[in-house]
Amino acid sequence: MDTKITFKDLKLIEPLLRAVEQSGYTHPTPIQLEAIPVLLDKKDLLGCAQTGTGKTAAFSLPLLQNLYDHPRKPHPKQARVLVLTPTRELAIQVHDSFKTYGKHLNLKTAVIYGGVGQSPQVKSLAGGVDVLVATPGRLLDLFNQRFVALRDLEVFVLDEADRMLDMGFIHDIKRIISSLPAKRHNLFFSATMPPEIEKLAKSILSEPVKIEISPVSSAVDIIDQQVMYVEKDSKKELLKHLFESQNLNRVIIFTRTKYGADKVSVYLAKFGIKNLAIHGNKSQSARQNALNDFKNGKLQALIATDIAARGIDVDDISHVVNFDLPNEPETYVHRIGRTARAGATGTAISFCDGEERAFLRLIEKLIKKEIPLVIDQPFHSKNVENFKPMSAGKAKAIIDQQNGFRPRRPSRDSRGPRSSGRR
Repeated sequence: MDTKITFKDLKLIEPLLRAVEQSGYTHPTPIQLEAIPVLLDKKDLLGCAQTGTGKTAAFSLPLLQNLYDHPRKPHPKQARVLVLTPTRELAIQVHDSFKTYGKHLNLKTAVIYGGVGQSPQVKSLAGGVDVLVATPGRLLDLFNQRFVALRDLEVFVLDEADRMLDMGFIHDIKRIISSLPAKRHNLFFSATMPPEIEKLAKSILSEPVKIEISPVSSAVDIIDQQVMYVEKDSKKELLKHLFESQNLNRVIIFTRTKYGADKVSVYLAKFGIKNLAIHGNKSQSARQNALNDFKNGKLQALIATDIAARGIDVDDISHVVNFDLPNEPETYVHRIGRTARAGATGTAISFCDGEERAFLRLIEKLIKKEIPLVIDQPFHSKNVENFKPMSAGKAKAIIDQQNGFRPRRPSRDSRGPRSSGRR
């Protein structure tokens, strides 16, 4: 990135430049540098970017400018721009970005998501809005109730498409797309591009400009990564030791399950470590309050599952701790990308028990480097160190069984017709 280039060089209008400056930014990130000119020209965009690259500003700034340059009063219940996000937390943060950057433009924005009453959201849409940020489920719900219409839409943004797939929203997205006008400006963002997401992108975009920022192998280079071999039953004690021996002043701790997040939260609280857990079983208000307390420094730690943490955008996170290693290596990259943002330093510490050695091997293969092993810690396990890694599939099956998960039985259709004969 050329550090001499400023936002002014990208031909942004003065009200946006003022808002950006008031937010404390002077130089665009690589994705902003590439995406803003493309979107100002209203070309379709396929963006492949990791967490923490400045993606939201990369699309919100030019879209706000295009709306301002071509003023039109939205019709009742209609939106000119629709941004679809996978989680409530991300929807709120994207909406906040549009409000922050567009505060001098007199444009109307709204955000809708599930888990809360719909009446205030319906009211915010009644007169029409310039920008609507939404999660798929609540959007379809209000659409089916005819509280929102999409026929006047000018711009469609699909954000974090790979997470949409992970969360089972792919069919909802296709239903939403079928209700959009054929002629529109399209933006598609995804951190990874599995085949189904690539197929979806091709169905949405028209001659897109592709921008790929921070490939997985380089996105993690600036983070101090460590792995610690530890028996599963000793992980909580090791975590407590890290809080006592290292400067873990603002840390996100990732667990595999909601139950695990709650157990870690209760354990740390016993020792006066201020923390809260966020996951899908928590109410929207509880999750948002926890996030606000974490941002404001009232909490030392946030314990999160992957889905609940998606979209968390908090500056100055000193550490990410993988209490449980993820079985998908891309998820590891998303997790540790919460730290070392905007030129800051950060540390990612991963606990690894015997079964998780298989996941560690996949992660190191993806990032093309060996994560340094720290043995100078009181719970280092020689058994784990000497454990022969099994296949990732077998390891996942063992862990799922330990967590009480049972594989789904195939549907009747996939099992074939029922035999008519007696056995």
